[in-house]
Amino acid sequence: MATWEDKVVAVIMVGGPTKGTRFRPLSFNTPKPLFPLAGQPMVHHPISACKKIPNLAQIFLIGFYEERDFVLYVSSISNELKVPVRYLKEDKPHGSAGGLYYFRNLIMEELPSHIFLLNCDVCCNFPLPEMLDAHRRYGGMGTLLVIKVSAESANQFGELVADLVTKELLHYTEKPETFVSDLINCGVYVFTPEIFSAIQDVSLNREDRATLPHFSSFEALQLATRSLPTDFVRLDQDILSPLAGKKKLYTYETMDFWEQIKTPAMSLKCSALYLAQFRYTTAHLLASGDGTKNATIVGDVYIHPSARVHSTAKIGPNVSISANVRVAAGARLISCIILDDVEIKENAVVMHAIVGWKSSIGKWSRVQAEGDYNSKLGITILGEEVTVEDEIVVINSIVLPNKTLNISVQEEIIL
Repeated sequence: MATWEDKVVAVIMVGGPTKGTRFRPLSFNTPKPLFPLAGQPMVHHPISACKKIPNLAQIFLIGFYEERDFVLYVSSISNELKVPVRYLKEDKPHGSAGGLYYFRNLIMEELPSHIFLLNCDVCCNFPLPEMLDAHRRYGGMGTLLVIKVSAESANQFGELVADLVTKELLHYTEKPETFVSDLINCGVYVFTPEIFSAIQDVSLNREDRATLPHFSSFEALQLATRSLPTDFVRLDQDILSPLAGKKKLYTYETMDFWEQIKTPAMSLKCSALYLAQFRYTTAHLLASGDGTKNATIVGDVYIHPSARVHSTAKIGPNVSISANVRVAAGARLISCIILDDVEIKENAVVMHAIVGWKSSIGKWSRVQAEGDYNSKLGITILGEEVTVEDEIVVINSIVLPNKTLNISVQEEIIL
């Protein structure tokens, strides 16, 4: 029976530098989880959502980035939210479930009754208290956040079948070749501590299979090439699929937004989704202005307090402006992320683009794209310290760091 004293911990998987290569060039010098969406690091959004969980005792970030990459952020967010946040570095990748098991003693230190597990590269409204309530009603080992998507896109994710009445997970398959369901796994879970026994069982079964004596040498070789290390356990294939239909796992469906942040283009889309959410959660973070004393603001816009934006500029919708940015007279910004220390000069236009740290966009220049979030060159990306000279047009292009553009480019990758 749950009581008000039951403690809850949250674990956020942040990956590592060998992951997220599709996020380059923006992840060259900044870990992907710390890339800003709507003015806040990517990982900040799930962390702040965890703060709403009743009786939250601690938040763990698990990954294989160096600890120095997270030490300042972890310290500041712990002070800001008044909740202990701790980064735990894996010695090697252990898989989505194996990483949880590797740090089980630390995670269970406060004897929590429930453990939330979230993936950092998920963008949604994180209905965590509602999930916890549903999970307690179901009485199972775990509950998955799920959402309905189009049948055409479902096979990019983990597809599942759930009982329409009880919400029990009946069948789960990761990225199937043929259509199974339009209901997919969102990468957000809540478990009881029983999850650790389930993960341990997978490891023990692997050890047992590895020591079976009756294989021929050829069969043993085949098994060795197929098998994974005993301490590498995947949540989807090794836990969710085998336990589906055994009254252990249940689903909670969200009707709100959900996206996976795998590419810079998707980060721009997700920044817009979070900005829109600010209207209902933290409206004070959104800028306003009518062009008299402040710039004209259209739609949802975040402007860092240290940024300087000229009153004749027009900003929005879906714009995020980071620290120490300078936006000059007559500039027009639409659907873009402007990172720290960027200078946008007079009458420049930035549209469907991400402008990297310390970059400069010249007078009357245009940095723009079509805004196709699913296309490789659907948005324009300028890496760190890129200079676009006056009256230059950059369309549907990716420019790597430390480049100067003195001629116009279209649909190019500038190495």
